[in-house]
Amino acid sequence: MTRLSLPIIEECNLLWSGALIVVGAFFSRAFACAAPLAGFAAIAALTSTRRNALALTAAVWLANQLVGFTMQHYPLDFETLTWGGALGIIALVCCETARFAARMSIGAGAPFAALAASFLVYEGALFAITRAIGGDVSHYALASVARIFAINVCAFFGLWAFGLVCMAIGAGWRQVASLRV
Repeated sequence: MTRLSLPIIEECNLLWSGALIVVGAFFSRAFACAAPLAGFAAIAALTSTRRNALALTAAVWLANQLVGFTMQHYPLDFETLTWGGALGIIALVCCETARFAARMSIGAGAPFAALAASFLVYEGALFAITRAIGGDVSHYALASVARIFAINVCAFFGLWAFGLVCMAIGAGWRQVASLRV
């Protein structure tokens, strides 16, 4: 499995997971319906084992939903709950897609392939569902999709940079990780 060369993250999985969930909640608050779940799914797929990546993606999705329903005051109706569930399933599929794309890519292109594949599946699935239920697809115009892609790219590479910083100060993180009970 191709990873982002962040071995320290495996040692500090709890801290890394917590950071992703907190940042995911922040993005959910800041961008509401444009939360970068595809970017989070891709970074989780590249930095964690399969099981942990899926759990982390689910946790980021759950944080997104909690922020949405508690702070953004999403309505508690069938349509909103159904879309929320669909986003969770799609995010998990994106995580698996990112893992597959990274495995199939060559060398340094793995992170880019993972992010691109994750985003294409995410937006493609949302578009397909919207179209299938007869919803308005006008918000899938190129400018809107490009904005959402930019948010996902920023989240993905921001988290990647955070991981590199963690690696750079790895000795301190190793000490924290060794304090596990």
